[in-house]
Amino acid sequence: MTTPPPSGSDDVLPAVANLDTIVSLSKRRGFVFPSSEIYGGINAVWDYGPLGVELKNNVKRAWWRAMVQDRTDIVGLDAGILMHPQVWVTSGHVGSFSDPLVECGTCRRRYRLDELPGAEELTATDLLDATVVERFGLSCPNDGGPLSAPRRFNLMFQTHMGPVQDEGSIVYFRPETAQGSYVNFKNVQQSSRKKVPFGIAQIGKSFRNEISPGNFVFRMREFEQMEMQYFVRPGDPAAAAFEEWLPRRRAWYEAYGVTPARLRTREHRPDELAHYAKKAVDVEYRFPFGWKELEGVHNRGDFDLSRHAEASGENLEYFDPATEEHFVPWIVETAAGADRAAFTFLIDAYREEEVRGEKRVVLGLHPELAPYKVAVLPLLKKRPEIVELCHRLRTDLARDVMAVYDDSAAIGKLYRRQDEIGTPWCVTVDVDSLEDGAVTVRDRDSMTQERISIAGVKRAILDRMEAARP
Repeated sequence: MTTPPPSGSDDVLPAVANLDTIVSLSKRRGFVFPSSEIYGGINAVWDYGPLGVELKNNVKRAWWRAMVQDRTDIVGLDAGILMHPQVWVTSGHVGSFSDPLVECGTCRRRYRLDELPGAEELTATDLLDATVVERFGLSCPNDGGPLSAPRRFNLMFQTHMGPVQDEGSIVYFRPETAQGSYVNFKNVQQSSRKKVPFGIAQIGKSFRNEISPGNFVFRMREFEQMEMQYFVRPGDPAAAAFEEWLPRRRAWYEAYGVTPARLRTREHRPDELAHYAKKAVDVEYRFPFGWKELEGVHNRGDFDLSRHAEASGENLEYFDPATEEHFVPWIVETAAGADRAAFTFLIDAYREEEVRGEKRVVLGLHPELAPYKVAVLPLLKKRPEIVELCHRLRTDLARDVMAVYDDSAAIGKLYRRQDEIGTPWCVTVDVDSLEDGAVTVRDRDSMTQERISIAGVKRAILDRMEAARP
């Protein structure tokens, strides 16, 4: 069977040509900081600043609304990061959750084989070939030195539980949230009384000891996943559910502002399918460093529940009272990352414009995702009565939306600052506000201004938020 090519043009340009533009903005405006920076940082671990934590929380809320709140067939779960070590043996992670590692003979740097220059088109079979470095003439991208034959490197972080560090105390930091849903299948189904088809959604931290992480927050060793496991009847119903979820998940990114042309789908070749997958398709995004996976949709068959039932001795079949059938459900999985999604929304929202001869940097974030929904600004910060009115207005707005007060610059610079961090609306209190009880509401994208009564500001902002909601 021939795998179809990715459905998207290779000619599509990224929203931002240079990744450093986003890295610089993130640090300067408080979206993302290097972790432990005062000690020189730690590779591939990042901290979310005041704006970054708001953006990522908003992404998670939007995902949860789409996957759980708006549906009647999906419920939530928050499983533990530390699980019984047998879970990872049964799932195949202990034996096969690994990447091909090569090492330079001169500089001693280590790389993932499939991310070396010249290795972009390697198949899964090639990656297992001991002679692949020689066959493709691969060399160290740092100094051109010779590379070792590939060896497998397990990606799970290992630690010990209890006071004695011996082989019997080994546990793992989970590399995915999915297994928590599988081992809790029976608990969730019986307590929620859900009938197949139904889903279990989770948002939580996962950990992978990546060989060559990088590209800012795109690939990290500590990250947050947003995964949903949809339990369906075996065979054709699973295939049908897969075909429904794939366009639905792509449409979610578009609904929150990602440019459709920068999204495409790519089906996994037969030799690159994971051991559990019957079919897998990635939703990819055109990052500044190329087309990369944004989210995966997988038909996992009955691999997971069957394996856990066999290893644990627990019956994980589903009984359908309508047909009096017992069967092990198949699973259709949607696997996304909160970090990667937030990163994508941030990149795709970035634009530079010229306004009256000056450069304006704008993050055109969807209002639902923007860290602050509204900024309250005084035209004259030396007038106490104006400042006091601003604070009262901000406090009232903050009961319903994230609102911020700022008086650290002239009004023009305050507008530009809010544009750069993606705030959809600015409310300016001026001298006239003290007389007519009205303020100026400025729109980020159109830069139009409207005079609105102070009593009506909150309703106007909430109405605009509601109108923008997908």
